[in-house]
Amino acid sequence: MSDRCVAVLAGGLSHERDVSLRSGRRLSVALRSVGVTVEEWDADASLLPRLREQRPDAVVIALHGGEGENGSIQTILELLDIPYVGADADACRRAWDKPSAKAELARAGLLTPDWVVLPHRTFRELGARPVLDAMVERLGLPLMLKPDQGGSALGAQVVRAAADLPTAMVGCLAYSDTVLAERFVDGVEVAVTVIEGPDGPEALPAVEIAAETGVYDYTARYTAGLTTFHTPARLDAETAAKVADLAVSAHRLLGLRDVSRTDAIVAADGGVHFLEVNLSPGLTETSLVPMAIEAAGRSFGAIYAGLVDRAIARAKPAL
Repeated sequence: MSDRCVAVLAGGLSHERDVSLRSGRRLSVALRSVGVTVEEWDADASLLPRLREQRPDAVVIALHGGEGENGSIQTILELLDIPYVGADADACRRAWDKPSAKAELARAGLLTPDWVVLPHRTFRELGARPVLDAMVERLGLPLMLKPDQGGSALGAQVVRAAADLPTAMVGCLAYSDTVLAERFVDGVEVAVTVIEGPDGPEALPAVEIAAETGVYDYTARYTAGLTTFHTPARLDAETAAKVADLAVSAHRLLGLRDVSRTDAIVAADGGVHFLEVNLSPGLTETSLVPMAIEAAGRSFGAIYAGLVDRAIARAKPAL
């Protein structure tokens, strides 16, 4: 790999810019540690001319939210025929929209909490109170509210009392014009990283998430000490296998590639419920993918160098 140059894209203009920059720095260090030549590039107005002029051998996308996961950057890279790690643009678009991903997996028989999707204009046109009352009648309380698109749990919150719903909806709508409201499932929250290799997608050991507040929100994710992680998760062998199967199934059914991270809840009855999938998961010092890689006894840098190799090999014309 030493004769190849890899561009790590980080930053961008989404709400998750700071987290992305931290992910990009950590990934760059890991790749350099295994002999990869790395340049760190921001996703700004200079990116397209830079891609045309310098043409890296491959790109690793460490952008979170927005253009990094909704297929926009992937489309640009495909237009320029530059290899990149991760799902293609079409798969990104499908998986980025949380309700669409949930619906596709539910049709395939995977468990996911019951949900409704409510655009902001529905509240304006029909009145907030009647809509919220109908939502509670259908789903019950507590509820999990989250933007229909986005990452890092920005805007996500648990609502336990109907009186708190209006304020929670306003907070959620600050990050998107549409709210995904899910029936809250109490249980053990886990995150499962899927990495593709020669034998196909493989689930790494699940990470169990125990947030002090009981909610793994943005603050709990990126503030050291607010969340305790157990890797591997404290699950019996049968449940651990079900969790791994769910993550690999989600990866395959959504047409993902190279790397993904599935968030799920193990309910008291043992059911494993899909919550969402992350196409460009965080790689910071408090992120879950590096924890899973370490628990598997593997090298963070070596795994991503291998994914770069896969991306470059995909781009080679068939002989």
